[in-house]
Amino acid sequence: MVKIKPFAAIRPPREIVREVASRPYDVLNSKEAQAEAGEKSLLHIIKPEIDFDPIIDEHSQEAYDKAVENFKKWQERGWLKQDDKQMYYVYAQTMDGRTQYGLMVCANVEDYMQGRIKKHELTRKDKEEDRMIHVRIQNANVEPVFFAYPDVAEINQIVETIVKNQPAEYDFVAEDGFGHHFWPITDDAINERITQIFATIPALYVADGHHRTAAAALVGEEKRKQNPHHTGNEEYNFFLAVVFPESHLKIIDYNRVVTNLNGMTSSQFIAKLSTDFEVIEKGSSIYTPTGLHNFSMYLDGKWYALTAKKGTYNDADPIGILDVTVISNLIFDKLLNIKDLRTSKNIDFVGGIRGLGELKRRVDSGEMAAAFALYPVTMQQLINIADTGNIMPPKTTWFEPKLRSGIAIHKLS
Repeated sequence: MVKIKPFAAIRPPREIVREVASRPYDVLNSKEAQAEAGEKSLLHIIKPEIDFDPIIDEHSQEAYDKAVENFKKWQERGWLKQDDKQMYYVYAQTMDGRTQYGLMVCANVEDYMQGRIKKHELTRKDKEEDRMIHVRIQNANVEPVFFAYPDVAEINQIVETIVKNQPAEYDFVAEDGFGHHFWPITDDAINERITQIFATIPALYVADGHHRTAAAALVGEEKRKQNPHHTGNEEYNFFLAVVFPESHLKIIDYNRVVTNLNGMTSSQFIAKLSTDFEVIEKGSSIYTPTGLHNFSMYLDGKWYALTAKKGTYNDADPIGILDVTVISNLIFDKLLNIKDLRTSKNIDFVGGIRGLGELKRRVDSGEMAAAFALYPVTMQQLINIADTGNIMPPKTTWFEPKLRSGIAIHKLS
């Protein structure tokens, strides 16, 4: 069973939250972040290389020092202030008229180490270490991670009651059009009840932020080993997360574009596809996949429906059922000689938030030879994979909207 705790958030005053809160560190490159960052933006803390002209290496000591300097400065200027009591917070996001309601909590390092916080992606040591440096130097979780948990009716009811009866502390629409809403839970009895309910939940699931999760937990583990008087209750045993009931979350498609057809003409490639797929030409209008094992392909100005034939996939296997597995096995590996999605230069990935028009654009421009759209993974598929200890293939899930960084920060002491 998992352990969570309330915390005293460091956060912006209501009147400047929209100026301070930013997109996460890994959504923008340095140049984009520099262009987007206003004077008070958290980007100056999570991407401090943007404060230099020209922009410096984000992994340099100079950049890390600037991050620490800026975090102190934001607090001294009152752009970030700490709440005077520990509590949970409701954090909701609105996209395309749909709102998902989560709780901002501190998750437990030991739960991650013992596998009660379950992951579905591999992490890279270099990316873990970079995020660990940021946690160490700030002695804080400046950005939250994004978890899911199995729905609990009582928690849903608690959140609904707070949202109905209490005006939001923050309520703003960011520049990307997504709404963000935030309610501190000041009632001690409600906070205690939330802690008790989560103690009956067997697992949390990493939805987005595998590297940040690993980094936060590993720094907590470091601090435990460094403290001869460790009790398990110190603040460093916990890290910042937003937890959403699984029914609220929607995974969107994560699509692929390829640079070449491995020496084949378009007609030869389509003929080869026909071995494992039913191929139907759909013309010039965008075709969107309609269900599992149905794919969309854009090639030479035309859209095609590709439906994998029975016997080419294994629906009894939590990995084999995934369309990323099907398309990787039957098209990228078998026909295009793309063996490793992580290292191949012949493939790129396009988040569904950009729309299928982005796939068409990249092929029509001549940059890419063909594009493939996939039906989105479901939350149940993600949970099945995490529960069975499996790992999803690269670039399988895309969650939107992203958590806004700077709405709340957790200090480790």
